[in-house]
Amino acid sequence: MKKHLAGASLLVIALCPPVYAQERAAADTPTDLDEIVITDGLTSVDLKKSGRAVTVITGEQIEKNQVRYVADALRLVPGFAVSRTGSFGGLTQVRVRGAEGNHVLVMIDGVEANNNDQGEFDFGSLIADDIERIEILRGAQSTFWGANAMSGVINIITKRGERGTATSSARTEVGSDGTVMGALSTRGGGENYDYSLSGMLRRTGGFNISDIGGEKDGDRNGTLNGRFSVDLSPETTIDGTLRYVNRRSDLDQQDNDTAMAYDVGDYTKNRELLGSIGLSNSALDGALTQKARFSAYDLHRFDHSEAFGDSWNDGNRYNATYQASYRHDALENQVHQLTAGYEWQRETFSPSHLTQTFSRNTHSLIGEYRGEFFEQFYLNGGIRQDWNGAFADAATWTVSAAWQVPQADTRLHASLGTAVTNPTFYEQFGYFPGTFKGNPNLKPEESLGWDIGVEKSFFDGGLVVDVTYFRQNLENEIATVFNPDFTSMPVNRDGESRRQGVEVSATVDFFNGLTLTGAYTYTHATEQAEAGGPRLEEVRRPRHMGSLNAAYVFHDERARVFAEAVFNGRMKDVVFATLVPPRVTLGGYTVVNVGGSFKVNDTVEIFGRIDNLFDRDYQEVYGFNTPGLTAFAGLKATF
Repeated sequence: MKKHLAGASLLVIALCPPVYAQERAAADTPTDLDEIVITDGLTSVDLKKSGRAVTVITGEQIEKNQVRYVADALRLVPGFAVSRTGSFGGLTQVRVRGAEGNHVLVMIDGVEANNNDQGEFDFGSLIADDIERIEILRGAQSTFWGANAMSGVINIITKRGERGTATSSARTEVGSDGTVMGALSTRGGGENYDYSLSGMLRRTGGFNISDIGGEKDGDRNGTLNGRFSVDLSPETTIDGTLRYVNRRSDLDQQDNDTAMAYDVGDYTKNRELLGSIGLSNSALDGALTQKARFSAYDLHRFDHSEAFGDSWNDGNRYNATYQASYRHDALENQVHQLTAGYEWQRETFSPSHLTQTFSRNTHSLIGEYRGEFFEQFYLNGGIRQDWNGAFADAATWTVSAAWQVPQADTRLHASLGTAVTNPTFYEQFGYFPGTFKGNPNLKPEESLGWDIGVEKSFFDGGLVVDVTYFRQNLENEIATVFNPDFTSMPVNRDGESRRQGVEVSATVDFFNGLTLTGAYTYTHATEQAEAGGPRLEEVRRPRHMGSLNAAYVFHDERARVFAEAVFNGRMKDVVFATLVPPRVTLGGYTVVNVGGSFKVNDTVEIFGRIDNLFDRDYQEVYGFNTPGLTAFAGLKATF
């Protein structure tokens, strides 16, 4: 244990990304914090003015590191634990600060993307293509973002066109395991409009995710994404987004005796459609801003199982929002901004095994305050009331603050708030008829969380370090109880689960083309004790996680090479099998990836990447294999 902590301490001090340093490292050059604007509430703010724990990953960083799945980019973020079931495209869960997978909210271009059957987002479907940036907020965020933002928000923003330009690009690549990929995009705009359209297709033959047999488990993913904005007048703009994903992923079943995966011809097909249309208006010389948006989400899932037959489900979500903000900056060294908003949401769910369509509605009122004082102290607070038509109402609140200490190259930040996670449709209405029974009397899960941190810059910005301590509880936890008649049902537990830990991040910039970044997180997450027993460690949430990334740009900035290492410590997993204990320990592992790119000219660039360079054998989910050494190379043209 001491050796692990010593190594982690060295990683923390020397080589780790801060809350904003990943943006900085993305371009391999220093970036002024004033240039980074994030959405950490109902309104946007400069990153240095936010009191919340934030990480920004830019599309440029994703592209330069040749990352193909958003989940793999999130492995480098403090506080994030990623678990993929088997091959690429398999169920991929993300847990933030020791919380559950359905406690983090995923937004794509302003549209909520979490599945409404089980409440979480499957990152196996999310290819890292055409992304402008990913804004990651950790901690309780339900006041501004709604239910399921209990442990954080992953806000994904795709690329938009630049007005007065027209740019197109094409990319192709091939790799091991029969992997091929092609992508096309075009974007641009005129004086009063802009547009962006992209398409991508990735196929992989995969590898055998089980130790039994020789069947390979592959994946196919096709994604289309588009967005536009048009100025109807100097004060009014209309914009829209549309995203379509169609994928097919091979699956294997787990043996009832050992829980080890074995070869079967199972597969799942998913069709996702997300879209929105919005209108914004500014008045009173920009002091008053109004925004309205309508968004829709549709998911169709089809599952083929040799043992249980075919099944499907349809999930829909519709949102309508309106907000108005007034900013007063006439006072010397002070800025005050008030925002009020309303949100309506309707969700429907149609599972084949229940032969019925379920629905529920929510109405919400939200208020936000922002204050800036003497260009060094920044305050943000909010309150929200949800009126839920199908279960208990909920109220949440939040407050955060940041202080840029004068003449000290130091920024203090802290946040405190409550959050909720709503029951899922499966939990309310059941899953397997006669076996897993729903509970329509469930209440939302509730949480109180806080964090406090300090960000310090050394050597004129050559080293930036951020250290954040976090603590959060969970009450009314929804858990499944198993009855003697072999039926089961979800219930709200008494007591509380607890999560706490430390996130440390830093960037080292040698100002000669060499940049080092990394992250380390210590997480202690325990579930509540049952019948006087001990508290158990939460599964698939390692106590120790870390990452390192080194990038070097040379040859007049035309060539770039990088290497990254992702460390995942030992963690518990749960097993449902007759010959294996119900809880097992998965060994820790370190995976090393390397790659590079070279610009042949202003139009053509070649690139390549090797994952799991040392062919490490490890497990993220008990019973399922993970990829060995894989590689790909490709060509990109921009014109």
